[in-house]
Amino acid sequence: MKHQNVTVIGSGTMGNGIAHAFAQSGRHVQLVDVKQDFLDRALTTIGKNLDRQHKKGLLKEEPGAILARVTLATDPEVAAKSTIAVEAIPENRDLKKDLFRKLDRVMPAGAILATNTSSISITEIAAVTKRPDAVIGMHFMNPVPVMKLVEIIRGHDTSDSVTAETVDLSRDLGKIPIEVSDYPGFVSNRVLMPLINEAAFCLMEGVAKKEAIDEIMKLGMGHPMGPLTLADFIGLDVCLSIMQVLVDGFGDQRYRPCPLLKRLVAAGHLGRKTNRGFYLYDAEGKAS
Repeated sequence: MKHQNVTVIGSGTMGNGIAHAFAQSGRHVQLVDVKQDFLDRALTTIGKNLDRQHKKGLLKEEPGAILARVTLATDPEVAAKSTIAVEAIPENRDLKKDLFRKLDRVMPAGAILATNTSSISITEIAAVTKRPDAVIGMHFMNPVPVMKLVEIIRGHDTSDSVTAETVDLSRDLGKIPIEVSDYPGFVSNRVLMPLINEAAFCLMEGVAKKEAIDEIMKLGMGHPMGPLTLADFIGLDVCLSIMQVLVDGFGDQRYRPCPLLKRLVAAGHLGRKTNRGFYLYDAEGKAS
């Protein structure tokens, strides 16, 4: 098995899901974050999700055996022991660039430096390293243990061999890798985020109530989840960040973030993770 030892940096929703997927595939995973509390919560989440899979008969191993392959660390320099690192920290250019400088310094020759960024240029991230040919986008979908798609994004200098290796690795995780070019938002968020943003404009302008907007998209367009519910699930701060990347990257005002979206984020109403966004959520996660 290639890439037996993996480092995942960032233990939030995406990071713990990515760690889960790698551990479930039989790999040893070092999960890294800045605080032990974050890591402990992530490990608990992975354990609960594994138990859920086990009850549905979806695992080939006992949950405990898979969870035992995940170790926790607060120093990204543990990536020196891995042949691939996957970054899943917040969508902030400066944070990502600082991390990739560290990974470039400590990781062995031939290692792959992957980013789960949902919108930021792979080329820009790769440029701060001395091995831009080894930097690639590996954009998983949420929830990672369930969703099959991985967007594989080549930077300007990403090598053919690193791309092929990352595609093969994604398939080994049970995912479906699809290659896209390095443009703002790639494909998934270049299409999805303007939809969410326009739904926010409809709500702000009083075109319809939030429930009506979501139901129309579900019943009329066959979407499993309405755009405002989906925005709360993703995180309104993440949606706003991606919209800003799009408007900055293309210089086109059609991508301007909806003022209502900006106001909710400014108020700290970020969606399900704060129990308040476009909807209110109770302790069981039920929306109102």
